[in-house]
Parts: sequence; structure tokens; C-alpha cells
Amino acid sequence: MNSKAWMQREASPSASPGPCRWTVDVVRETRGFLALRDEWRSLSERGRMSVFNTWEWLFGWHLQLGGRRRLFLLTVRDESGVLAGVLPLSLEERRWGGVRLKWLRWLGDEGVGSDYLDALLRPGDEAALADVLADALERVQHEWDILELSDVEETSPTVALLEASCRARGWNLERTGRNRCPYEVFEAGERFDTFLARTARADNFVRRRKWLERQAGFSLTRAEKPEELARALPEFFRLHELRWGARSGLCAPDVQAFHQAVVPLLSAAGKVRIYLLSVGGRAVASVYALRHGRTFSYYNAGYDPEWKSRSVGLVLVGETFRDALAEGFSEYDFLRGVEAYKSDWARQLRTTVRLRIARPMSLGDWVMRAQALEQTARGVFREVRTRVGEKYPRGVQLTRDVWAVVRPDLRWGG
Repeated sequence: MNSKAWMQREASPSASPGPCRWTVDVVRETRGFLALRDEWRSLSERGRMSVFNTWEWLFGWHLQLGGRRRLFLLTVRDESGVLAGVLPLSLEERRWGGVRLKWLRWLGDEGVGSDYLDALLRPGDEAALADVLADALERVQHEWDILELSDVEETSPTVALLEASCRARGWNLERTGRNRCPYEVFEAGERFDTFLARTARADNFVRRRKWLERQAGFSLTRAEKPEELARALPEFFRLHELRWGARSGLCAPDVQAFHQAVVPLLSAAGKVRIYLLSVGGRAVASVYALRHGRTFSYYNAGYDPEWKSRSVGLVLVGETFRDALAEGFSEYDFLRGVEAYKSDWARQLRTTVRLRIARPMSLGDWVMRAQALEQTARGVFREVRTRVGEKYPRGVQLTRDVWAVVRPDLRWGG
């Protein structure tokens, strides 16, 4: 059975009127997701898609971390049968205030820091494809209560197109800010020395780099092949935990299992590299980098705190910038988080947003309104507690007691 025949059985195809007829299917099983690999790869290489929207990243997440959710991949094909759009969703049932809700959410939106999640839309057809996908969501409205799309780049065409589709259909849309992501755009043909001169830590980088070079057993290694990555990934985990301790989400066994599964997939597509800086034959700093299109992304890092005074993290980050420039990338992205060290290298910021959508007067709509009310009440009580506590310390317990009584009533359906 070929993949297309299976998908057509999975959901009844529908066509939209217009100059091009689109066929929409819902892929609900892992084998259907697997069958999309080559077409998905081709589509994700076009336009400006993030590495977190690649088939490798999302398929790995589905296998390792998507156990509570059911696949719900909306695919759109043109009249020639070519894959033109994908809305990579998953369906999860959750309880809120005693009510069972059906949530449609991005694949990959939990546990692994995926930024810039988005619909895959063929360049030039974005508006038509977004409208077709919105129609498809309307036709299956009995299957979901809330559509939640987290960590979409604020300037993505998907945001504006979805907002327009919601207005046209009378759906309620809630938009909230999520993360800020520092990044740097390189000038055409820019050399590392020129770039370094305009950063805040140029002198320190050069001085620390020279000192490290003089140490016995100093080396910089770049792991890209599967066998190299199999050795480098445990070292990255070790150094990351040394730096951040158990409070880092990367230390969770299921998250590490995800990376152990997804790194070979990314390696086969040439999209991952793990850096190790070693002294005396022992790794003391590591960077986990992702590469897709024209963007070099700093995913995460770690270092041995005993080497902090020697700025091993600074030196290794500098070396990743050197490689990004030498290999012709046009952009270096630090992804989420505005830690101070990132501002030493990057001057620009992107913002991601969360969109939540529900049909008016539906169960999802009522829950979204109740959650907004609860959030507002939390802010009010927090402010009251702060002001009362400044003058009357015993009053803090009073506001806590009042909140304990009021909060259950705010949970609609509780």
C-alpha cells in the first residue's frame, strides 16, 4: 500500500474552489508520518523554516515524548499531488476544572525548547493554504475544543493569516507573548575578525583563546557523524549538568532519550554538530548546535565550573561564530532566553507568541475566558498581598486564605 492511498483512507479528502484545487488529509498514525519524510524535507527546505519544524525533530519528538497525544497532521496537496502545506498538530485530552477538554497543539511544543514552531506552507501560496487549513479545522471542529499554537515567531505570516481567518469565521483568538530570542545577522562576505571587532568581548576572547592554546592537550573537536555524536552527546550531557545541575530540563531521562534518538536523524540530514573544548585530554566545555537553511543555531551548552575563570564557554561560543561565518551562514540564532552572555555576541531580538483559538460560546471558549479571569485574579491578589505585607505582615496570611476560598469558584465547571 503506498502512503498516499493510506492517507486517503485515513480521512476523506476535500477540495476547495479556486484556481488551484487542494486536497486535505489528516494523518493520524506513525506510519503515515514516516511516509511523509522525503516530501516534508523538501518542503521544509523552502522558504524560511526553523530546524524545529523539520521532519527529523518532530518525528523524534513524536516517538519519544508524544506518548500522551495522538497525531493530527493536516496535510494539503495541490492538484498535481505535491505536498504544499502541513499543519503539524497533536491531539491531547486534558482536564481543567472538572471538565475534559480536547486540545490541538503543535508537535514538539513541550520539554525540548522548540522555538519558531509553525505551519509549513509553500512559498507563494501561504494565504491560500492558510485558508484551506482553517476550513479543514472548521470541518473537524467536533474533534477539538481549543487550538493552542505556542512559540510561533511573532512576525511569521502564519500569525497574521490565522488572525484574519479567525475574524472571518467569528472565532475567538487569544495572543500572548512567549520568549525573546537574541540573534545576529552577518554582513555578506563578513570575516570572523571583522565580526569579532564589533562584539563586546573581542579582547577577552583573543586573550583567553591564546592562553588555552598554550595548555597541554588543548583541542577543539566538532562531532557531526553518527559515531562521533554517539561519543560527544554523553559529554555534552555531563558538562551541561555540571553547569546547571538537576534544575535543567535537559537532565530529565526522557528528554535525554529524545536527544539520543533525534541526533542520529539530524546527523543524517547534516543538521547537528556538537562542539567539545578539551584541555589535558578532558572535555571542559561543549556547545550543541543546530544548522538549517542559512541559520546556525546555538541550542544549548555546558562547561565545567572549575574552568569558569578561564572563560572556556566564551571561547567555545566564539569558535561557533567563526565556523558559522566560514561556512556561509547568514544568521546566528541564540534561540530563547536573554542571558547576559548572549548580548556580548548578538544585538537583535525576535519575539515568539502563543495563539489560542476557540469557537464562540463553545466549551473551549468558556475555559479560555475562565483561565483569563483566574490569571487576572492572581495578579490582583499578588498586588494586594505585596501592599498589605509591606504594612501589615500578618495580613499576608489573610490574603492567602481569601485566595484559597475564591480560586475554586474561578475554575469554570469545577
